[in-house]
Amino acid sequence: MSTDLALQIGEHALLARAEFGKLIDALRGQGYAVIGPTLQGGAIVYSEISGESELPVGWTDEQEAGTYRLKRREDEALFGYVAGAQSWRPFLFQPRRTLWRAKGSAADFAIDPDVRETPRFAFLGMRACELKAVSIQDRVFMDGIHPDADYSARRDAAFFIAVNCARAGATCFCVSMDAGPRAEAGYDLALTEIIGEGRHDFLLEVGSPRGAVIASLLSLRAAGDGDAAEAEAIVERTAQSMGRVLQTEGLKSLLQENLEHPQWDDVAERCLSCGNCTFACPTCFCHTDEDVTDLDGQAAERHQRWDSCFSLDFSYIRGGSVRPGIASRYRQWMTHKLANWIDQFGESGCVGCGRCITWCPAGIDITAEAAAIRASIEKD
Repeated sequence: MSTDLALQIGEHALLARAEFGKLIDALRGQGYAVIGPTLQGGAIVYSEISGESELPVGWTDEQEAGTYRLKRREDEALFGYVAGAQSWRPFLFQPRRTLWRAKGSAADFAIDPDVRETPRFAFLGMRACELKAVSIQDRVFMDGIHPDADYSARRDAAFFIAVNCARAGATCFCVSMDAGPRAEAGYDLALTEIIGEGRHDFLLEVGSPRGAVIASLLSLRAAGDGDAAEAEAIVERTAQSMGRVLQTEGLKSLLQENLEHPQWDDVAERCLSCGNCTFACPTCFCHTDEDVTDLDGQAAERHQRWDSCFSLDFSYIRGGSVRPGIASRYRQWMTHKLANWIDQFGESGCVGCGRCITWCPAGIDITAEAAAIRASIEKD
């Protein structure tokens, strides 16, 4: 049953928990592959879903430096977790793809670009920090003079359903990065899950014409001022309970002017240079190209795959690697993310999701490293 409410951009209504499955049905009915949070391997993992039963109903996550575990909640929240184990980045910027194939001899060969149908994804459960991360990657892949065609096509076809955060994790610091916990822009629909005495609803807000079309297919009821106030209170409580803080005032110059600070060597003693932080990060974009040929030289392929500035080969040029030591590689990552990124793209490359802290096997904390450098400079 469709709603009698004709919602416009910026307007909101209530979606009952009992009607939530119809949102997924409506998206699938419009030809979207719905990607949402699921329980896989003891973690919240974003994957394609066909119905609400596949969501992590009644589950939450506990995160700390180098620590992640799931536990049951006392309610039946659909989005009661903090952040998925991975970001939405793999669905827009593929971890590995074939750029082209070539066949024939040196005198007579043909290049076949690997052109495939663009998938239409609907991302269900995007957090504010993740929306901000997508907007940052848009600047990287779409705003230059040579936009990435694959990313651009996937991005333009995607439908975003944001969920405002009802709790903050111990590694979250999105408030410091002005990236959450409330989704301010970039979504087609935004939801705030409201669970209280005898009620379980979602305050739904329309953010685009496409969002209005999907909303028109749902059974909604009018929301009162009290509902909007309750949703706002949920987000405000989350903002007041961040697990981490990153002082950003003067941070750019602090890092750029202290490239030889002893803290880089200190962190190198702990860092494994595994690259987990870069692969979990929703904004990292480093990648490399690989050429593969068959044994008789009659066929070749060029592949693009994710890479990391923590890889020794990533900065390799003739004669050796530019950054042979772990200290220089960690410094490159952190100063690029928090300082040089601003010179390059006009904003920080960090959204405060905390994944780099949670998924670092050594428990290295980017906020603590920045604070340590600041504290030593202020002491001197």
